[in-house]
Amino acid sequence: MPMAWFGVTPSKLELPSLLLSLLLVLQLLCFIHPALSEVIFEERFEDGWKSRWVVSDWKRSEGKAGTFKHTAGRWAADPDDKGIQTSIDAKHSAISAKIPEFTNKNRTLVLQYSIKFEQDIECGGGYIKLLSGFVNQKKFGGDTPYSLMFGPDICGSDTKKLHLILSYQGQNYPVKKDLQCETDKLTHFYTFILRPDATYSLLVDNRERDSGSLYTDWDILPPRKIKDVKAKKPADWEEKEYIDDPNHVKPEGYDSIPSEIPDPNAKQPPNWDEDEDGLWKPPRIPNPEYRGPWKKRKIKNPNYKGKWKTPWIDNPEFEDDPDLYVLKPIKYVGIEVWQVKAGSVFDNILICDDPEYAKQVVDEVFANREIEKEALEEAEKVRKAQEEEESRRAREEGERRRRERGYDRHPRHKDRHRERYRRHHRRDYLDDDYHDEL
Repeated sequence: MPMAWFGVTPSKLELPSLLLSLLLVLQLLCFIHPALSEVIFEERFEDGWKSRWVVSDWKRSEGKAGTFKHTAGRWAADPDDKGIQTSIDAKHSAISAKIPEFTNKNRTLVLQYSIKFEQDIECGGGYIKLLSGFVNQKKFGGDTPYSLMFGPDICGSDTKKLHLILSYQGQNYPVKKDLQCETDKLTHFYTFILRPDATYSLLVDNRERDSGSLYTDWDILPPRKIKDVKAKKPADWEEKEYIDDPNHVKPEGYDSIPSEIPDPNAKQPPNWDEDEDGLWKPPRIPNPEYRGPWKKRKIKNPNYKGKWKTPWIDNPEFEDDPDLYVLKPIKYVGIEVWQVKAGSVFDNILICDDPEYAKQVVDEVFANREIEKEALEEAEKVRKAQEEEESRRAREEGERRRRERGYDRHPRHKDRHRERYRRHHRRDYLDDDYHDEL
């Protein structure tokens, strides 16, 4: 852009200083650029989503491949806000999208998505994967290597696990913590944040569920510190916090104090007869001056050092990797799950380097959270009413069939029926005996 456009016509003498200023500005912009946030991939499953996603044929030849349908689900805050839903029970559903290749080296990685378990899933996964290298998307499946796997896995009442698995040098490492996922039928957001200092945060619906470090919460590298198994407690180590007071001496005559004494207030009953009742003795009561067996008092041990613990030392097998947090360059994002009952809605997939933007997405979707809750409550009422109606019809049908078989008679009539049956067969039996005698 000509400088004259700004009303300035620089002289030849001013050009070097202007060029120097421009160079400084460019350097400043280059310095600032890494701090700018970047959305690497964001999928809301709006129009055109099919052009970005490829449904896998994995397990199709065996008749075990599932598929996805484009829907907001049976209850949604916004019916036009659609995702993709697993749609065939007891099948393997796999789908993936190719994304701009990126690396998380020297930058924060944020992976976030939402899932809604509309069905009573019973047993199945709801996780998402980041994939590196070349992937044949038509063959993408459970055996395809991945760099990151993240999300819920539910099976019965015992397994409500939140997977968080990282790949390092070709081997998968699950997080050591027991992370729990949500199990209701509402939409929930799962967010994983991995930072260049190898720390991480895990959020559910914008609330931090857990955090830590790759060094401590995964067994990727040997621990930095280990216990010194050769260390022994020093002989003079004092673990007793309190000791007997060496200056405390038992008072003279302490042991001669009886534990009980005669009750000084007791009086002999007026009708007491010593000839018949014997010599009267007052009852005994606890001696208020008795203090129990003598014990030295305790004082703080001046040499107390606390409970001895095995010291930690540097692990000779530990070799740090400053790129521990770096995943292989990511090229694909995929969903690959098996479910007893289908019906999970995946949506709002986001890969970026800005946790604040990820939070904004959750807040935006959850602006109508109450509408979704009300829709679910209404759907549950309808479902329960239908179940009660089906149960009522089943009872009526059972009663109708019993009436047709004659099982609805009065108990007295049933007894008469049984008695006639017994008499009839007894008569036949007697007739047989009669003919045998003839």
